[in-house]
Amino acid sequence: MHKDDEEEFREFVTSRMESLRGLAYLTCGDWQLAEDAVSTVLAKLYTRWSRVVMLYSYARRMVVNAAIDETRRPWRRERSTSPELLDGPTPGEQGRADELTHVRDALREVPPGQRAVLVLRFYEGLSVDETAEVLGRRRGTVKSQTAKGLGALRTALSADQLEVTIR
Repeated sequence: MHKDDEEEFREFVTSRMESLRGLAYLTCGDWQLAEDAVSTVLAKLYTRWSRVVMLYSYARRMVVNAAIDETRRPWRRERSTSPELLDGPTPGEQGRADELTHVRDALREVPPGQRAVLVLRFYEGLSVDETAEVLGRRRGTVKSQTAKGLGALRTALSADQLEVTIR
């Protein structure tokens, strides 16, 4: 890689790292898996840097796919004994953090493909066509996955509310 390309790559990583990490986290639901996915993507992107035209779109697609792949690996299905220790809210933001945690936990219940569509549509703010392009799916598939994903998210959120009410 040329020195100019390397500097451009560093600037890209500096400016887009948090966005890519957030996208990966919302897609897979785990900060460590998100970090792994983004690291893998950046390593691949580095080797392809001079050939990529639309950098952020390409990186976004790679991150979503890598985050989904990370959750499918057999050794990734193991859970720590206390996940709330890793992803707990900070003391000053308790009310908002509780709401975000509730939605994030419900999002984990949504199947990975539908979760990817929801994250791209509503977190990244992409249109149906843009989401279809990023994921390499048809427009109709994105629409149905959005509807099914929202339904699964609503079900997960209402099940959580029901549990809280019963307790």
